[in-house]
Amino acid sequence: MAKPEQTSSRTLVDAPALSPAAIAKPDLISVEQAKAMDLARITDLFKEHLNPGQLHFMKLLGFHKVKIERAEGMFYIDQNGRKILDFFGGFGSLAFGHNHPRILDARKKFQEEKRQEIAIAFMSQYAAALAHNIAKCSPGDLDMVFLGSSGSEAMEAAVKLVERAAGPKRPKIVYAENSFHGKTKGVLAITDGQLYRADFKVADNVVRVPFADIDAVEHLFKSDPEIGVIVLETIQGGGGIIQAKAEYWQKLRALCDQYGVLWVADEVQCGYGRSGRFYAFEHYGVVPDVTALAKSLGAGKAAVGAMIARRDVYMKAYGTPKTAMIHAMATFGGMGEACVTAIEGINVLYDEGLIDNAASTGEYLLQRLQALKEKYPKIIKDVRGKGFMIGLEFHDFSQTLPMVLRPVVSVLDDKLKGSLSGFVGSLLLRDYDVLVAFTEYNRNVIRLEPPLICQPEHVDRFVDAFDSLLSRGIVSIVKDFVKSQVGK
Repeated sequence: MAKPEQTSSRTLVDAPALSPAAIAKPDLISVEQAKAMDLARITDLFKEHLNPGQLHFMKLLGFHKVKIERAEGMFYIDQNGRKILDFFGGFGSLAFGHNHPRILDARKKFQEEKRQEIAIAFMSQYAAALAHNIAKCSPGDLDMVFLGSSGSEAMEAAVKLVERAAGPKRPKIVYAENSFHGKTKGVLAITDGQLYRADFKVADNVVRVPFADIDAVEHLFKSDPEIGVIVLETIQGGGGIIQAKAEYWQKLRALCDQYGVLWVADEVQCGYGRSGRFYAFEHYGVVPDVTALAKSLGAGKAAVGAMIARRDVYMKAYGTPKTAMIHAMATFGGMGEACVTAIEGINVLYDEGLIDNAASTGEYLLQRLQALKEKYPKIIKDVRGKGFMIGLEFHDFSQTLPMVLRPVVSVLDDKLKGSLSGFVGSLLLRDYDVLVAFTEYNRNVIRLEPPLICQPEHVDRFVDAFDSLLSRGIVSIVKDFVKSQVGK
């Protein structure tokens, strides 16, 4: 069937015959043709069918010039055979690096044996086993698991669960400034970013507090008996890799118990070993009522998210035959190959000591970056994080320039936020074959979330490249970036 002809006001199509002899195949691209595409064709299709506005930012960073042909371990390999060191890690989605052999073997065997993929009508041994493994990795009485396909879906499930468990008399949900819990419509209400909220109508049963301010939380709990839930990232990712002290989390747990408030810990990005413990909240000796995982839970090869709840909380919401299906797994929750991938991933995580490696090698990365902060105090404002979830914050742009230029440029600091991060990220890729990430709310922060397989030699390569780049000086960095934009 030919593509419908477009008109200025609406699309018109001819009604097909009731019994057509044959339906013509559209002009489709095959797998092999997709693999062979050059960058010009990829760019055209991206602009035409995906996100034209996003292409603008990719061009600024120079990312549009790279076509990834394959990936292995800590590296991407581009169309020219260049090996790009991955310190971005897909926002924490690549705990095992790229194409870990055990993960590939588990998926290949699943396919070769033609095992079932979607088993909604029957019991799934794969979903059951994955839920068991997640529960075994979870402390306290976190043992009821909901499986989905993304962090947003896991957090949607968490928020719906606790709202029902808290009951209709306690409908209000507390969330933190600079939080990020997903872009889907429900959790958008507790995602504190105007960029993502835009002009969407979001739920109004929410209350915002400063992150890591326990006095503000206590005041709310005392003053508003309708508050039934608090939702917090244990480490804020989009906020710029922001942490709270141990005393905050311990007092929060006590306040939740005292006032009967349910605590949801969003561990979608900071969980799964990234902080040097399976869950980041384990550093503080506390356990939430509900938590969520995603990102690396799919071992870099599948989209898997999970909500994990205390049994008593889960049963309050969905514990009867009448309520059991209110939020049961969706069509692709617990898919066979995705579950097998996640099962193998969790086993690899422990078999290869990757959580311990995140703690030790992550500490080495922090130490080396701290030394750079001391070497370049006028450029680097702060280095912070845990394990392999690290934020490197630059000073406002004017403060990095020679003294004579600061008064003139300082009036533009707000508009220039993120520019130095962008310059550095772009030049690290262009000149040093290193990929880094950025943060949503504090644009002066470079986000480092390398795979948990990262070794000290990878840290040395990254830090040495970063050191070499900063040694050019800010004026030279700006000039080099401007030159990179010429002729785009």
